[in-house]
Order: sequence, then structure tokens, then C-alpha cells
Amino acid sequence: MARELMKGNEAVAEAAVRAGLHAYFGYPITPQTELLEYLSRRMPELGRAFVQAESELGAINMVYGAACTGVRVMTSSSSPGISLMMEGLSYIAGTEVPMVLVDVMRGGPGLGNIAPAQSDYNQIVHGGGHGDYHAIVLAPASVQESVDLTVLAFDLAEKYRSICAVLTDGSIGQMMEPCELPEMQPLRGVSTADWAVTGMMGQRERRYLSSIYLDPPQEEQANLRMMRRWQEVEANEVRFKEYYLDDAELVVVGFGSAGRVALSAVRAARAQGIKVGLLRPVTVAPFPKQVLAELTGRVRGFLVTEMNGGQMLDDVLAVVKDHAPVEFYGRPGGIMPFPDEILAEIERMAKGPIPTEGTARDRWLARMSKMN
Repeated sequence: MARELMKGNEAVAEAAVRAGLHAYFGYPITPQTELLEYLSRRMPELGRAFVQAESELGAINMVYGAACTGVRVMTSSSSPGISLMMEGLSYIAGTEVPMVLVDVMRGGPGLGNIAPAQSDYNQIVHGGGHGDYHAIVLAPASVQESVDLTVLAFDLAEKYRSICAVLTDGSIGQMMEPCELPEMQPLRGVSTADWAVTGMMGQRERRYLSSIYLDPPQEEQANLRMMRRWQEVEANEVRFKEYYLDDAELVVVGFGSAGRVALSAVRAARAQGIKVGLLRPVTVAPFPKQVLAELTGRVRGFLVTEMNGGQMLDDVLAVVKDHAPVEFYGRPGGIMPFPDEILAEIERMAKGPIPTEGTARDRWLARMSKMN
């Protein structure tokens, strides 16, 4: 199949269309806006629903309504816009209906800037809304992977009646790379799901979807049902990429753009004879705990790298505990690290004993204070 040169945001939009996206609701925000702009043309020409809402709040509640009908539905935004959607996302999770969310992250907190960052990790991976719920979160590191994971996101959302998020950033969204697009899937008609509300008007027993359970025992049962479903996700849907781990003595852990940059650093370190590998989570939720735990027993140490102040770091530490030293290198606020920066951290760890005094975040902050 021929490859096409596409911008990341537009490739995600076209992948969603080809995956059978029936309805899109969104609001423009940089660096995500091209995704919305592309769909504003593409969806109407195919006779599908596109609505630019009055705000992110309006968009996520339109998604909620459409998701209840069982069609494939999606929204997209960037960091502060995602924050505004959190109440609606919590309602969608509590109602157990499928949807796809694309988050093209930017620098924060606050309005921050429009540069690429990974500061949304906690609000997406650990559920920014109130209540006990988990979203499936996929973290691509290239335009091609963004395409592939967008298609997968719709399948996973439907399989588990869950929110499935594609977590990219301003770098992946704005870069242009050749990619292979999937075949166009036929648009489905009325949903045959036994939970969907499809307006049958008395032809069958009435279906009722809601996230409110005024009786606490019923709410508990709903919570337990969602937790058991998450156990299925953890057992079946963990995905990751591994590079040079067979003989690695040091392991770098990074997702998305940070993982992509780290791979260049790992290859440079290998050229120097340093036995270092890379673990790049593709599902950051569910997190690849098992492979990380297996590595913990046989390596000298870990280096976690992120474009934030250390959010995935906490998930790594929860697995590694005190069984191996963990170092951290982050660039928050919209700054992408260069491979040479991560290579310098690998070289420092390879030269001698890895520090253990204080915390990994404290040691990183001390090093950053000397740089700035």
C-alpha cells in the first residue's frame, strides 16, 4: 500500500474517518486545531456528523449523548481543554459507554504555551474526573503509530465500553511523516449493542443509561463492575516496545516523544559500548508493570525520561520500589529534550555508582538548578 506524507493531526483525523467515525464534536485549541479543521471538511463530505461546539464543555456533553447511541464517536483537544472536559469524561466513564479521546498535549500548567509537553499524563492516565474509573491510554511516538493506535482505540473502546485516549503532543501532532493509512471501513447503521439507546419507540423494553446511582449499594456494584472490566484490560491489552533489553545493564523508560528521543540516545550510548536499553510503554494505561518488574531483578538501574516534572516516574517507582536505583530526567513547560541530554544522563549512570540519596525527583531538580 502506498504511503502518504501527512501531518500528525491530519493523519489521526483521517485514520478515525477510516475506522468508521460516525460523529465528531470539538472545539479549536492549538496545537490540536488541524485535527478539527480536517474533520470539518472530511465528515460533511461523507455525510457524517461534525459539530464545532461553543466550548469544550459543550463538545464533551455532545459526545456523551452520541456515545449512548452506540455509534463511533470522538473528540479531541489539548491540555487546558481536556481539563474542562473532565466532568463530562467522568460521566461517560460512569455510564460505561465507549468513546475515543485525542489529547495533543501542550506546555502547562494553566494556559501555558503551545509547545509540546507531556504534562497531561496524570489527568489522563489516573483519571482526572471524580470516582473510581480508568481510561485505556495509548501513547504513540510517530505519525504512523498515531494512525495505527487511533484505529485500535475505537476497537478497544467498544470492546470494553470504555474511554480510550490517544495521548500525543504538539510535536507528533505538528510533524509531517510518511504513513500508511488503513482501508476505509463501512459506516455502521443503527447499533445492535444490547445497551445502546436507539429510539425503538416501544418496540422493545426501554433502555436507560445514566451515571447516577442514588442507592450507594448500586453505585458500589457499578464501581466493582468497572474494576473487574479493568482487570480484563490489564490482563489482555498491555502494549510496549523494547529495544536492546536482552543484555541491558541500564534501562531508559520513556513514552511518546520522550521515548522517541531516548531511542536516539540509547543507540548513541550503544555505539560507545554502554549496555543500555529502552522500554517504551505504548499503553501507559494499563502500564507495562510485569515487564518492568522482570527487568528490575537484573539491571543496575533505570532512567525515566519525560517532558514533564516526573509523572510516569511515580508509576515506575511503584513497580521498582527499592530493588534498583531510579534516576529521572525531565524537561517540563514545553521543552523537548535533545538526544545528547539523555545520552549525558546515561553516561553519568554508566560511569560509577548510581546515587540513591534523596529521591530521583530531588536529585533531578538539584541538577536542573545548576543548569538554570
